[in-house]
Amino acid sequence: MRSEAMLEGFGVTEEQWRDALAKEPGFAISESPTYVARGVAAAAADPGVDRWSGQIVTARQLSDAYGVTDADGSRPDCWGYLARRTAGDGAAPMPVEDYR
Repeated sequence: MRSEAMLEGFGVTEEQWRDALAKEPGFAISESPTYVARGVAAAAADPGVDRWSGQIVTARQLSDAYGVTDADGSRPDCWGYLARRTAGDGAAPMPVEDYR
């Protein structure tokens, strides 16, 4: 799904996407295509890129390794949020803002 179509589904645009948080707080952990692309571009330029060989990595892992950010300057960690939320240990997940 194109990012614009996803935003339309929430009734927001790229400029004011945070308005969707009132209805869907978990939307705060969303990653833009820019975030993913910046991580992939950084990995492609890395002479040691073979360290990722055979692995599935998240955009946040690439962000941590290469210092890239999303279009708004944040570093979303949606998989970290979801892992914490589904841990089943009874602990509440941190606020979604802590995963940006």
